[in-house]
Amino acid sequence: MQKISPKIAIEGKSVEYLEGSYSNNGGGTAAELNFSMPLQYGGNRKLWNKEVTLYLDEADSTPLFRGWIRRANPTLNDIEILAMDALGYTVKGGESSKSSIVLTKQDNLDGHTTGAAIVSAIKRAKLDTKLKTDAIRNSTPSISASRFNFRGRVSLEEIIKKMVSNSIDESGTLPRPNIYKLIDDGTNSQLVIEPEADVDAAQIAHVFTEDDNILSLTINEKKIPTIILVKGRNGVEGTFTHDGALTALDRSYLEVSNEQLTSPAECVDFGRKLFEANLHNQYEYAIEVSEGSYLSENEVIRVETNDRDYSGNYRVIGKNISFSPDSYSVGIVINRKPPTLAEYIADSDN
Repeated sequence: MQKISPKIAIEGKSVEYLEGSYSNNGGGTAAELNFSMPLQYGGNRKLWNKEVTLYLDEADSTPLFRGWIRRANPTLNDIEILAMDALGYTVKGGESSKSSIVLTKQDNLDGHTTGAAIVSAIKRAKLDTKLKTDAIRNSTPSISASRFNFRGRVSLEEIIKKMVSNSIDESGTLPRPNIYKLIDDGTNSQLVIEPEADVDAAQIAHVFTEDDNILSLTINEKKIPTIILVKGRNGVEGTFTHDGALTALDRSYLEVSNEQLTSPAECVDFGRKLFEANLHNQYEYAIEVSEGSYLSENEVIRVETNDRDYSGNYRVIGKNISFSPDSYSVGIVINRKPPTLAEYIADSDN
């Protein structure tokens, strides 16, 4: 395993710590950093909302994590810290409610494309000092906020998720939703939008083998939709049902919208494609590895094992790292694509 020396800084100043863990589950969720530090650094009042950065190695110029302290609990021996990244302000991360904005018939996001709508919503929520959008681009393809008729008090998370996940790239064999995630430019956390990686076409970021860098592997079977309702333009819709899978896998629903579809037949065919995409994504794998600390969500890796069922290309979903000043361990969560929309469409019951 590569030797590293993790470093934690608060407001840019390196601090002592005892041990820590970093967790990023992807899918628009907030990354978390948990660590313990000596009592000398003070309690919750002194540390609350301070910026925290984690450098996987003290020689790195860009942090693996940038966030803000949401909780600081003193114990008899140390202070336990919870920090969340900028996406934590869009969810209930240590707060009583989500970040939200009020939209009316006169003041709204109507007509805004994906990127413009998200930028406007973040500014309205006054989160633009922490959740930067300098690198944001439109989704592929771009859609209009008008289709969602956002009105009343709407959470920032709902706006971002609906605008991004309902943008479906059909340039490949199977449909691919867009995702959003954070990248760090060395100074700020930047929100970016991109289509989910095509594992058959994307550049391989890392190769893992049983003999070299895979320590363990766990398989989780995911529920897949067997009845898919697809809504198209001007009220057209169609339902795809896989009778064989319905018998074998039980009844499970997924509802999606795609305004590029203009007939019931096109809706049914799109539902069929989504079912096939979900079949490819039925199994999610968690692997403990000795490398790959710098992998990020949506990168594609290659896994080589002695079992052909496991060998192949996978998309990185999330990552977990446990560390101390002189050691660390890495776990990554991956799945085989083509992707599923069920991870992103709120109307599904998966």
